Amino acid sequence: MAVYLNNGVNVTINSVDLSAYVSSVVVTREFDEVETTAMGDAGHKRIAGLSNDSFTISFQQDFAATKVNATLESVLDTSSKTTTCVVKPTSAAVGATNPSYTGTIFVGSWTPINGGVGDLATVDATFKVNGAIAKAIA
Repeated sequence: MAVYLNNGVNVTINSVDLSAYVSSVVVTREFDEVETTAMGDAGHKRIAGLSNDSFTISFQQDFAATKVNATLESVLDTSSKTTTCVVKPTSAAVGATNPSYTGTIFVGSWTPINGGVGDLATVDATFKVNGAIAKAIA
C-alpha cells in the first residue's frame, strides 16, 4: 500500500482553483439506509437508498476578486443555483492513483466572516451534493 501525504489536495469550485486557500477537505460518499426487514427475518436487512454526498471544506478566507469569498458569493443563492465542485488528491492529471470526485453543489449558506480577535480568518463550509459524487480515474 502506498503512503500519501495529504498536503496537495486540489479543490476547484465553479471552475476556480481554490487549493491554495484550503486547509482541510472531507469528501463524504454515503447512502441513506432503507430497511427491508420482513416478517420471519432473524435480523435487520438494509439496502442503499438515495445518495447523500457532501464536501466539507475549511478555507483560509480571502476577499480579493476570484478568490474564496468572491467565488462562493457568486454562487450563493436561495433558489436553484448550483455549481460544480471537484476534489483530487493532487493537482496532477486524473488517473488510477489520482481520482477526481465531482459533484454539483447547492450553496445555500455561506459565512464570510468567522472568528475572534487575532484568529486566522477561516471559513468552514459543508456543501451538499445534488445527486451523487462522480468518481473518475481517467
